[in-house]
Amino acid sequence: MIEHEVLDTGLDDGEDDDFDLEEVYDSELPEGRYLDRELSWLAFNQRVLELAEDPSLPVLERANFLAIFGSNLDEFFMVRVAGLRRRIMTGLAIPTNVGRAPQDVLADISAEAHRLQLRHADVWTNQVKPALAEAGIDFLTWADVTEPERADLYRYFQEQVFPVLTPLAVDPAHPFPYISGLSLNLAIRIRNARTGRQEFARLKVPPMLPRFVRVEDESNRIRYLPLEDLIANNLDDLFPGMEILDHHTFRLTRNEDVEVEEDETENLIQALEAELLRRRFGPPIRLEITEDIDDITLNLLIDEMSITEQQVYRLPGPLDLRGLFDLGRIDRPELRYPPHVPVTTLGFQPADPHGHADLFAAIRKGDVLVHHPYEPFATSVQAFLEQAAKDPHVLAIKQTLYRTSGDSPIVQALIDAAEAGKQVLALVEVKARFDEANNISWARKLEKAGVHVVYGLVGLKTHAKLALVVREEEGALVSYAHIGTGNYNPKTSRIYEDFGLFTIDAQVGRDLIRLFNELSGYAIEKKFKRLLVAPRHLRKGLTRLIDTERRNALAGLPSRIRIKVNSMVDEQIIDALYRASQAGVTVEIWVRGICSLKPGVPGMSENITVRSILGRYLEHSRIFSFANNGDVQVYIGSADMMHRNLDRRIEALVRVTADTHITRLEGLFTLAMSDTVSSWHLQPDGEWVRHSTTDSGKPFIDLQDRTMQNIMRRRRARVVRR
Repeated sequence: MIEHEVLDTGLDDGEDDDFDLEEVYDSELPEGRYLDRELSWLAFNQRVLELAEDPSLPVLERANFLAIFGSNLDEFFMVRVAGLRRRIMTGLAIPTNVGRAPQDVLADISAEAHRLQLRHADVWTNQVKPALAEAGIDFLTWADVTEPERADLYRYFQEQVFPVLTPLAVDPAHPFPYISGLSLNLAIRIRNARTGRQEFARLKVPPMLPRFVRVEDESNRIRYLPLEDLIANNLDDLFPGMEILDHHTFRLTRNEDVEVEEDETENLIQALEAELLRRRFGPPIRLEITEDIDDITLNLLIDEMSITEQQVYRLPGPLDLRGLFDLGRIDRPELRYPPHVPVTTLGFQPADPHGHADLFAAIRKGDVLVHHPYEPFATSVQAFLEQAAKDPHVLAIKQTLYRTSGDSPIVQALIDAAEAGKQVLALVEVKARFDEANNISWARKLEKAGVHVVYGLVGLKTHAKLALVVREEEGALVSYAHIGTGNYNPKTSRIYEDFGLFTIDAQVGRDLIRLFNELSGYAIEKKFKRLLVAPRHLRKGLTRLIDTERRNALAGLPSRIRIKVNSMVDEQIIDALYRASQAGVTVEIWVRGICSLKPGVPGMSENITVRSILGRYLEHSRIFSFANNGDVQVYIGSADMMHRNLDRRIEALVRVTADTHITRLEGLFTLAMSDTVSSWHLQPDGEWVRHSTTDSGKPFIDLQDRTMQNIMRRRRARVVRR
């Protein structure tokens, strides 16, 4: 680790670094101009839930969206709610852009989260579960199971479940047990038949076993019984000689955020490993219980885990619908989205159908823009690094890695390159939330293979998606670069929508060489040409571009701003967009998740439109487009409009210069903002209204389906021209 001073932001192309956006503004913006970020996040998860409610979607996809909703909400509590509670307990200020008291923030979150969890349970019970039954997939209770089936299930219980169960008693000799975060548990009240004394026991539902147990019969139906139901109806085997009085399911969420004081430790890896051990014992944040729980058991849980009534979520069972992810194993393709078959971008297709493409030769002909998952990661990014690892003319590979996996072909390519004698640098971000342990593990694997592994800069996360390959060609060194919007992860690339730019442009090569030198050494670089880099350049670079559009609008020149991000939270960026709108600039925001900007407010944001699109793929790319008086400037990269991305991370945007690529990105944006595309429209009060069908009930265009069709159409047209 190297010490790093976060310098003032500023562009690095020779322009005035003293640019101050506030100095050019005459009017004040009104108070109350931001939407609450936490409630906006919950509104995003509500949009996920609305997909589960949509009867026009294939039923297994609806079940998957229920699982995604649950997983999302778990992380929200583990990180965001936990962070708010920690700040309240320690007396720290809560960062809020709406000026509310900390307790009011938590109360509003709790009320909305309660409402959404009840809605989530209702969607399962009254919509998705019956729809699955209509498709021949049943979810049973113990009462639904026949005696012969119970005998079969009992054999399964004895052979596969009973040996791994560990009942834990609570009595003077046995203190209340530790309850791990996100575990599913049974709270059991029993009576000693000999003494008449009532006791309490906790039983953890084994997470390594299938969440839903298959119930076999002679029909063609697929039938499941929740594992906790099977266990609960065989408790006599666990407590022989005891009378089972009652049992209820509960689930605890803990604070699992990681806090490491980087400037106070000599070894980040050791400090992070110690913090990961402490994470398991974070304070309780949420207690989910079944609605039929008795007061004695509930009061015991509340007292022993020191939680408040506000943190208790009473729900109809079953708890923890993340188990619905397991339905992905069901071989019923007609109950899923029709398949999209990714198509390798034409420039990377081999001349010989049985051979391998020469990606370096393709990039030398001109920049290549790839769009995942419509165009495969395996035949672009992965193939690029694998070719670099094998090519004897490649001298060095430098890459940032934020989230990947130890068995990833990306990691293997870097290992192969190092073992072949190439200089290989991997900047591994070990602080990537919930991937910390994995990243430490495979980073050490890289080190053992001879890769130079760097763990980033003190106080900053490295979130940029960058790869640089230095190759000797005809006695000169040539830099091949990839700048992306998504992680170097082959698995997530199949469901995350992202862009990546391959280029041999000398300016980009020099920019990346300088940036990697800063990340691995002691350089403090301020000169970049085609990149905007956080934390020193990106904020001021974007505000300057936004203000240029404002000035152009005031001068009667063509102006327009288009931004696609996961989150729009940063107040300075939002204020700059408000002022651009006041000047008459058309502003189009395409956001997947959080948005604190209020669109359509007269006198402030009436020229701003905000849309959100959710579907089979997770919209993940970041695009920034500025009309620039007819000379359109477009950037892609890794940064969202959040404080952490602009001020506390290494982020990078690259300017897209090829006319065909600009046209492609602009066309995608035009389609996404069209009133004929299925999307959610943000209202000034923070409500998201879904527009998915015409007044006559005809479905709107699915953006992701149409994007796949457009890629296929372009491919066919190019093949014909050949």
